[in-house]
Amino acid sequence: MERSSRFVGVGYLVSELEGQQAGGTALAVPTESKPAPAWRRQLVADLGLLLVTAIWGTTFVVVKEVLQTLPPFTFIALRFTLGTATLAAVFGGRLRSLTWPEARAGILVGVFLFAGFAFQTLGLQVTPASTAGFITGLSVVLVPVAAYFWLRQRPSTGAVVGVCAAAAGLGLLSIRDDLSLAPGDVLVLLCAIAFALHIVAVGKFAPRMDALALTLVQLGFVGVVSWAVALTAERPAVVLTPPLVGTLLFVGVVATALVFCIQNVAQRFTSPTHTALIFTMEPVFAAFFAYVWLAEQLGGRAAVGAVLILAGMLAAELRRNQR
Repeated sequence: MERSSRFVGVGYLVSELEGQQAGGTALAVPTESKPAPAWRRQLVADLGLLLVTAIWGTTFVVVKEVLQTLPPFTFIALRFTLGTATLAAVFGGRLRSLTWPEARAGILVGVFLFAGFAFQTLGLQVTPASTAGFITGLSVVLVPVAAYFWLRQRPSTGAVVGVCAAAAGLGLLSIRDDLSLAPGDVLVLLCAIAFALHIVAVGKFAPRMDALALTLVQLGFVGVVSWAVALTAERPAVVLTPPLVGTLLFVGVVATALVFCIQNVAQRFTSPTHTALIFTMEPVFAAFFAYVWLAEQLGGRAAVGAVLILAGMLAAELRRNQR
């Protein structure tokens, strides 16, 4: 196994998924291994995306706290610099075979990713972590629409039912009694739009190119643009303390490098709409961690919303399994 498989959590996922893709840019997989059944590849992909969702659910709380110490774009720049450096140390050799059209694809995906994190980080300065998690989850409604117009992918009946149920659940979780949205909520809503486009863009390009090289290009692009904004608008003076270093290592290595590796590889084996349905669990995880760490309270309506999200995912899965 080459050194890339030593990256925690990615080695098994890549050997199960990318290494079994005929004609792809597989990692070194033992020649005697048999191709994994389609159902197992799909299960590993889904579990990988669910792990991504759980990790992202923790970041709403972590980012909200670190923004009391660092300006938003400085934080994004540090986060993606650490993530890019981690991936470059492990997968950097994959960039040698990258073509200019593939690099442009990575930059386009990076544009959507940067917009999503920029709007989300700005919104988290004035919006509760749990609310931000719920509104970000609205991308599940936008992904099937974007996938239809961009990729000409018509969602299945099960996916439509799942999206509708998840959207209703997200509405119960995020919209206030007076049906209004605060200014910070609007910023997070723009973040949801950007992340929806990011999911669809990954679904378009990841199956056609080296998914790990695609990850490197998009993370590097976000890091460079974030530094340009931070040094121009914020002129940061970063004071590194042990808690801040620990937080940056977590969000940079785990919540950026690791999770985007998993997402870009796993999306080679599932549709953008199905990915978005799995990502609807993010606000549920965000609410849980916000309750545990920040004591943010949710009422009975939020519980009903969480149940609807789970029901939506279940409906889509059952329908797909029947097919």
